[in-house]
Amino acid sequence: MSEILSTWPTVDIVFLVCAIAGGAAFLIWIALQFVGADLDTDVDTDFDADFEASEGSGSADVSFTLLSFQGLSSFFTMFGLVGLAAHREGDLSSFLSVGIGSIAGLGMTWVVSRLFKTFNRLQSSGTLKMESAVGQEATIYLTVPESGEGKVQLTMQGRFQVMPAVTDGGERLETGTRVLVVRVNDERTLVVTKL
Repeated sequence: MSEILSTWPTVDIVFLVCAIAGGAAFLIWIALQFVGADLDTDVDTDFDADFEASEGSGSADVSFTLLSFQGLSSFFTMFGLVGLAAHREGDLSSFLSVGIGSIAGLGMTWVVSRLFKTFNRLQSSGTLKMESAVGQEATIYLTVPESGEGKVQLTMQGRFQVMPAVTDGGERLETGTRVLVVRVNDERTLVVTKL
C-alpha cells in the first residue's frame, strides 16, 4: 500500500486522508448513536445550517450547525472523494480539484443539514399543554358533582386523555354528558360547562 501511495501526488494523498478521516468519523458517530451514546459535539457558533445568523442556537435538542461534528465530517468526506476523483480520474489541475471538492463538500453539508432539520421537525416534546384543551368538546367520564371533581375524556394534542374536571355552572354533570372545556384551573384541572 505504501508503494502505491508513494507514487501518488501529495494532493491526492490529502484528498484520500480527508475522505477516510471524514467517513470513519461519521461512521463511528453513527455507531455510537445506535448504542445510545449521548454525544453533544456541536461547536457553539452564531451560524446555523442556512449559513445565516441564528437567534442563539444553544438548545439541547438534536441540532445541526455549520461547524458541528456531522457538518465537518460530511464536508471532509465529500471533499476528499470528489476532489480525488476530479484530480485522478478527471485529470483536472490540483487547484480546480480542490475547488470542485470544496463545492461538493459544502453541498453535502447542506444536504445533511436539511436532513437534520427535517428530523428535528418530526420530533415532539411529548409535553402535554393543558391550555390546548380549552375550546375542545369532551365527554364526562366520571360524574362531576356540583362542588367537587370528576373526570372527562377528550382528545388533546392527538392523544386520548382522561383529565380531572370541575363544573363551571355549579351543576352536577352525569357520565356521558357532552361538555365544553372553558378554561384550565390550577394547571391540572379542566373547567367544563354543559353543551
